[in-house]
Parts: sequence; structure tokens; C-alpha cells
Amino acid sequence: MTVPMVDLKIQYEAMKQEIDQALQTVIGSTAFILGPQGKALEQSIAAYHGVKYGVGVASGTDALHLALRAAGVGSGDEVITTPFTFIATAEAISYVGAVPVFVDIRPDTFNIDATQIEKRITKKTKAILPVHLYGHAADMKTIGEIARSSKLTVIEDCAQSFGAELGGKRTGSFGSIGCFSFFPSKNLGCYGDGGMVITDDESVAGRLMSLRNHGSKVRYYHDEVGYNSRLDEIQAAILNIKMNHIDAYNAGRRKAAAWYSKFLSRPGVVTPVELAGCKHVFHQYTIRVANRDAVKKRLDEAKISNMIYYPVPCHLQAAYRDLGMRPGSLPVAEQAAAEVLSLPMYPELTEEQVRSVADGVLKAL
Repeated sequence: MTVPMVDLKIQYEAMKQEIDQALQTVIGSTAFILGPQGKALEQSIAAYHGVKYGVGVASGTDALHLALRAAGVGSGDEVITTPFTFIATAEAISYVGAVPVFVDIRPDTFNIDATQIEKRITKKTKAILPVHLYGHAADMKTIGEIARSSKLTVIEDCAQSFGAELGGKRTGSFGSIGCFSFFPSKNLGCYGDGGMVITDDESVAGRLMSLRNHGSKVRYYHDEVGYNSRLDEIQAAILNIKMNHIDAYNAGRRKAAAWYSKFLSRPGVVTPVELAGCKHVFHQYTIRVANRDAVKKRLDEAKISNMIYYPVPCHLQAAYRDLGMRPGSLPVAEQAAAEVLSLPMYPELTEEQVRSVADGVLKAL
């Protein structure tokens, strides 16, 4: 049985008529940029997270970039973040002229180890940028306490955690700013690129609206050099429909994860954790195996879908060679990069499909 990493077609077919009608409505309206679909999405996502403002942007990377700028992070500042994440997290820090300061991760959740943050704070530190990796919330209680005592801004990277919770509160609503990606494979994904920033701060929201639109609040009057980073109406229309199903999508992912954990409960496989008080939304279902590369090779040969997220932590990427970090600098992240293996994950997975993949993994072991 062939099971893809992600099956977006099955989701589209389930709501084809609704999606097609929404696209025709947008096209017929000829309102393609900063129109009613985007405004409706901003309002619904802000409300879903219990905050006042949502600002749609062109991608998750732009959400991080513009959030950092709106928070006043700039040249010479330092931003504490995790090395075990997609490169966009670190790139956004570099875009504003700041320096990413990488702190090692927890071995269980793969998120930043909050207990190691304080010792990396300097006079140049301006913000903390945690990532809720794979769909499990980072330790926002500890991070919030540190940020308050050190007067730092917290900007959450929620690209993989739409709907994830900690203590009944959704990720993105803990810090000053929450950033989301709507890349097609995300828990809430559009049919292209898209992103959003949420906040309770009216001034931050206003700055974001200006930055995404060439630094303009009034047409053809530009207060600063901004960007062209607007979430278009077609993508917003698709996301408005999918927002009605996001809790069901996440429930489907959690059900598939439970099947995986049951079938893979064997020596030699470390399955994902869900810490007390957390609600994991399993953007990825990621296991750890000591002989990962050999296992992956056997899975590839057997045509069983799998991916490595991520094989090289940010601090060892060539792009960040100038930071002077070497192998062994952040050992927990480096070990994770050598052991993690993500398996097919999407809401519509059946128990039979999950069992098939799990059997393949156990055979590869």
C-alpha cells in the first residue's frame, strides 16, 4: 500500500463544490487584494485565538519578518531562538539585521529548552522567538516569565501548530505576537503561499498593516519603506472555508497519531510525547530511531513515504557559518537531527494506512 506524506487531493475532493464556488465568487467580484475575504479571515483567526487583531501576509516567512520589524527588532539586536527548525525562523531574524542566538532543545518535544534561555540573554537581547515544532507547544509559561523579568518581546513561530494548546490556551496567543504559515501542507493550508500575524497590540497591528502594504496607510502616501506582502483574496477564500473544519482536521491528525503510537510501541522506536496540559496537533508525526539513515534507506527502497525534518540544525548550516558554532555546540539538537524521521500525516489517514506504514517501519528496523 502506497501512502503519500500528504494527500491534499482527498481534502479538496471532499469540499470541491464549496471551494470552486468560493473561487468563482472572488473572480466574479474582481476584488483580489485586501478585500472582504481577507478581512473575514483576519477576524476569524484572531477570534479563534482570543486576540484582537489578525493581519494577513504573503507567507509564514513574511509573518516572522514583519513581526520582528513591528516589534522594533533591528540591526545589532539579538533574538534567542531554537536551532531545530526550518531555516525561515532564523532567516527572518537575519532579514532585520539582528543575530539569531541559538539555544539547545528538549529531547522530548524538540522545542527550545526554556531552562537554558536566561544564560544566553545579553544587553543586546531584544526578543525570544520560540517555535512550536511539529505541533507541540513550547514551554510558554517559563518563556513568558523570563521575558517579563528581562523585558523581552516574545514572538511565537506557530507555522506548525495551528490549534495546538497549552493549558487550554492556543499557541500564538501567549507572546506579544503570533506568526502562522498557510503553506499548502500545513494544518490550515491554502493553495499557494500565505501567512498571518496575530496580536493584542493595536500599535503593532497598525504597523504590520502598513509594512505589508509598502509602508502605506493611505494610498500613495508612504511613511516608511515597507514590503509587498499581502494575502490575496483567492487564498483567503480557501482558508475561510477550511477554517470551518480546522478542529476536525486536527482531531483527524490526533487520531492517526494515536494509531501510529500504538503500532510503533516497540523497543528501538521513540514515539512523540504529549506533555501534561498540552494538545498536540501533529503537523508531523516524528519518531526517533538510533540507526535513522539505515532505516530511511530501507523505507525508501520499499517505497514507504518518509521525510527528515530537519537533517541539519540551523547553527550548523553554511548560511550561519559566521556565528562560529561547531558540531557539539548544541548536542541535543544535533542528536535529534541524526535520529528524527517523519511519517505520513494528514487528517484523512485511515487505520489501515497507518498500520501499513508502521509495519514498514518495524520491518526496516
